[in-house]
Amino acid sequence: MAENIDTSQHLTFTLGKEVFALDIASVREVLELTAITKIPRTPDFMRGVINLRGHAVPVMDLRLKFGMPAAEATVDTCIIIVEVDFEGERIVMGGMVDSVREVFEIPPDRIETAPRMGTSISTDYIKGIGKQDDVFIIILDIGRIFSAAELALARDAQKDAA
Repeated sequence: MAENIDTSQHLTFTLGKEVFALDIASVREVLELTAITKIPRTPDFMRGVINLRGHAVPVMDLRLKFGMPAAEATVDTCIIIVEVDFEGERIVMGGMVDSVREVFEIPPDRIETAPRMGTSISTDYIKGIGKQDDVFIIILDIGRIFSAAELALARDAQKDAA
């Protein structure tokens, strides 16, 4: 997906006490938590697939993907449906989050680059850090959160369940 650097609208969501954001251009919709069908022999963070208007859409638990402890679902738990380009295909997948907050605009010049965390911690999936009021918002690059193998797994799960 061609990223427009000037895009300043982001969808913010929470995982625990942390606030994250995705470029609104990669977000298709936000759903309430629905029944997820588990797929055997997949990583813990891959919760399974949901039926989205007759199509199987893989759902990843972003808490588990980021190494956070699992949490009980609440009335605020949502699935953010995103599109990711992978090997010339557009993969539609869901990211399960604790809650969705809002769409906010931030000028590109107000987004700081991700800080270096040392050699053992990859920050490739972080586009930058923004600030809203006194809260830091970690802006994610949805295309880099998942490895090629994980995206292939999502694509295959989508095709197998179809």
